[in-house]
Amino acid sequence: MISITDHITLDSEELEFSFVRASGPGGQNVNKVSSAVQLRFNAAESPSLPPDVRSRVISLAGRRTNRQGIIVIEAKRFRHQTRNREDALERLVALIVKATQIDRPRRAGKPPKSSRTKRLNEKKRRGTVKQLRKGPGAMD
Repeated sequence: MISITDHITLDSEELEFSFVRASGPGGQNVNKVSSAVQLRFNAAESPSLPPDVRSRVISLAGRRTNRQGIIVIEAKRFRHQTRNREDALERLVALIVKATQIDRPRRAGKPPKSSRTKRLNEKKRRGTVKQLRKGPGAMD
């Protein structure tokens, strides 16, 4: 069991790890050892996630999600398979935690009276400047 928040825990059977060869650091072992990790989590059918969190996780994952709602996280930052596995798991947990936080809707503010009067005064000033440019015979 992987604890995400007080109310959300993931069963470790919902996660599927596969190991592939990484293209990054690894020295002599880079062509021999499968140190990169692909973590697959079926968010669309996960019984652990509430429906609203499930939809936000899928939308937050973006390109890491396929059409079936499976989130694929690739970790190949480290040379060791165990550290890459931990990294992928941490990134999944961070994604789910971010999906549990609901942003407050933005309320449009009203500009203060002083800024409105300043704007109108500036418009009047620019208008008089343009009127003065026309010259004496332009009033006809």
